Amino acid sequence: MQPKVIKNEAEYAAALKEIEALWDAAPGSPEADTAELWTALIEAHEKKAYPMGMPDPVSAILFRMEQQNLKPADLIPYLGSRSKVSEVLAGRRTLSLSMIRRLHEGLGIPADVLLGESSRRLSPIVAGMDWRTFPLAEMVRRRWFGDAVRTTRALLERTEEILGPFLAPVVAAPARTVSLRQGTRSGSTVDENALIAWKARVWHLAERQHAGPYHAKTITKQLIGEVARLSPLKNGPAVAVDFLARAGIRVVMEPQMPRTHLDGAAMRLAGSPPFVAVTLRYDRLDNFWFTLCHELAHVALHLQGDGVAIFLDDLEAPDDNKRERDADRMAANAMIPEADWKAFRQQGAPSREDIVRFAASARVHPAIVAGRIRKETGNYQLFSGLIGNRSVRVLFAQPEG
Repeated sequence: MQPKVIKNEAEYAAALKEIEALWDAAPGSPEADTAELWTALIEAHEKKAYPMGMPDPVSAILFRMEQQNLKPADLIPYLGSRSKVSEVLAGRRTLSLSMIRRLHEGLGIPADVLLGESSRRLSPIVAGMDWRTFPLAEMVRRRWFGDAVRTTRALLERTEEILGPFLAPVVAAPARTVSLRQGTRSGSTVDENALIAWKARVWHLAERQHAGPYHAKTITKQLIGEVARLSPLKNGPAVAVDFLARAGIRVVMEPQMPRTHLDGAAMRLAGSPPFVAVTLRYDRLDNFWFTLCHELAHVALHLQGDGVAIFLDDLEAPDDNKRERDADRMAANAMIPEADWKAFRQQGAPSREDIVRFAASARVHPAIVAGRIRKETGNYQLFSGLIGNRSVRVLFAQPEG
């Protein structure tokens, strides 16, 4: 049999028999040369057909400890503390990139071995990131990472391991895909990193939430109107969220971060269906219903294609672009048809009883009518007893972790 590339198990078995017959060949003989060629062919096939996996990080560390006669205490300079050494060796703590660098540089363990499976989760965005500019203390206070991180210091020690994968979905989104409706507030500026953190948080919440299959043409003006018709129910906001989940639209709640002034957002990231986020910045029914319908209008009008698109809304800010005006108009008309609203407003300054009667005829909560009048007149002292103060947050338990 002439030496040739091995392509299957039958050829591999035959090659082993060929080389076995040539074991006693004299060095330098043609038979020895043939044996050497068969050896190379067999090794090439084995590497391709039976690749050897790399050792796991803990096994690699233990092997180097045995080689160099190291004790667990000798790993403290590389892992940070006695407790961290114990957790790593017991498999209860994943190596951070800083630990990997120190172990690689100090003990010569290959970095790709130390990365192990975690290399699939680490994001390139961690390179050069100044984590001090992120609202880490607020993220810890809100327990976004559950029991895994309880202090800012602990989060700083694990930024590359935890924050890189956490922020990756939104940091990768091109800046031009973000529409930010924000007003100027006493000369303050928007905290961009707080916005990034909030977007990442609501995306992860949406990913966890169960919902029916999403179809691009599901969210229409008519469906938004159906959502608004749920508002008279005592627990209308919660019912609306469940209704939308069945329609394939996830709605999540997460308070705005400091210096962001957000009411809500509509987002679509690559590979995921669109979803809506509401901050409940104002714990009022009028604010909840308009925010929800406005973000649903963004989904209907602007999130029907593929790719990444993000709308972040401070609904007190001017609607200074066409997309925002279109979303405002669709939301308002879906809740109360334009002709009905004009006829109501032409009757003059309404009383409380007028608002309640008109809301009943429009099949919406009086808060929607009162809130719209307050917005149009700019008088936010009107009808304070109708807007549903402190009626929304109680319906939604904020998730931790």
